[in-house]
Amino acid sequence: MQDYINFGFNIESFAYILTIVISGTVIVLFLKLDWKRYGLLFLISGFVANVLCFIFVAFDFYFFPYVFFPNITNMPIDAVTLTFSMLVLIGVRYSPEKWGWKIPFYWVIIHIGMLLETVAINYTQIMKYNYKWDFWDSYTWWWIYLLIFQWLGDLLIPHELRKPIDFRHLQYGKIGWAIIHFVLIITIFLGGYYLGRLK
Repeated sequence: MQDYINFGFNIESFAYILTIVISGTVIVLFLKLDWKRYGLLFLISGFVANVLCFIFVAFDFYFFPYVFFPNITNMPIDAVTLTFSMLVLIGVRYSPEKWGWKIPFYWVIIHIGMLLETVAINYTQIMKYNYKWDFWDSYTWWWIYLLIFQWLGDLLIPHELRKPIDFRHLQYGKIGWAIIHFVLIITIFLGGYYLGRLK
């Protein structure tokens, strides 16, 4: 059994289960809104996320030392599918209407995602970079992936199925402004600390 299912009482198993439960729950809530449109966006984004991940693993940019089914795949397909699709659906539904305000919105999502990825790399066996890949490669691809799917989501999801954040909540002195700056300052500080450790 152990040869086929890599599951145990460890941080990696806990992180995968937590990721799958949270992401899966959020996706189900989106599918209840409109299972055809949000379902299509979910399927496309999950497929593309896994194709990109497969390519990067095949080119030996990074790897996943700990997966649930090592005899079947060398990637956490379930976690990749659900996590990145969840972020796409959240972004498409709640990002502000104007592109100029989408950037700080996605800054928060990407910086939190990169913080979690950095923690996973440094303190778990979930993911490891190879010499051909680093923090900035991941950071760049997070931006490319989420902004492309924001554009695609604009085409697939009609306005009545969205709840864009009012850009005024992101302006100076508002709660959104405070959240954005808190996340950016904390993650940039921690990112700088991490990159400093690499030298």
